[in-house]
Amino acid sequence: MSYAAFPEVSATAPGPSTLLARSRTLRADELEGIPWLRTLRPDERAVAEADLRVVQVEAGEYVCRVGRPVTYWFGLIDGLLKMSNDTSLGIPITFTGVPPGGWFGEGTVLKHEPYRYNIQALRRSLVAGITVRTFDWLLDRSIGFNRFVMQQLNERLGQFIAAREIDRLTSPNQRVARSLAALFHPVLYPGVGELLRITQQELGYLVGLSRQRVNEALHALQQQGLIRIEYGGVRVVDLERLRRYD
Repeated sequence: MSYAAFPEVSATAPGPSTLLARSRTLRADELEGIPWLRTLRPDERAVAEADLRVVQVEAGEYVCRVGRPVTYWFGLIDGLLKMSNDTSLGIPITFTGVPPGGWFGEGTVLKHEPYRYNIQALRRSLVAGITVRTFDWLLDRSIGFNRFVMQQLNERLGQFIAAREIDRLTSPNQRVARSLAALFHPVLYPGVGELLRITQQELGYLVGLSRQRVNEALHALQQQGLIRIEYGGVRVVDLERLRRYD
């Protein structure tokens, strides 16, 4: 976890009904990018596709807010999100980033409880979702969907254990290396591949460092052959070394 400020674009967050009013059905290419659809039988997939909606969220807008009831299970088609909360002193705590391909909040959906975190767009993003009703329907009927959700929960547990370790690191280079490695998770974020579209400012928001310090860390990691800085993003060269970086 890291402490980082993020400038609000709007003073109020859109509610579920506002997002729904702006949403549309998904195109065929967008559906192909949703990993759990491939686990479903044809009849199950037809129900899921009929329920799926996608909405464009602007930078600074919230997809989920602490205390609000869960209505959808969300995933990111394109863009970049951050998961955060506030301390009792009002200081924002960033838990993790969510890059393309990531689906999140399944634990909250399973328990039908209010959100305990905020999900906010760091840039203009395309967010998809299915209703809690359809999520529950798939759980009741689809073995493939159940396996996908179980794997998500297992990988998410490992992710947050790693996040606790990252939060205690004092070396900025270590924090950047480990945080980058987490964003290249092939199971949780299959849409990333080898190139993560992220700016140094956005990475700074996620790891709780200034853009200048992130820039220094990225160049140090590049010199060691772990990453390659490219226009508009970072390409991983050696993911295992990045994960173990000391």
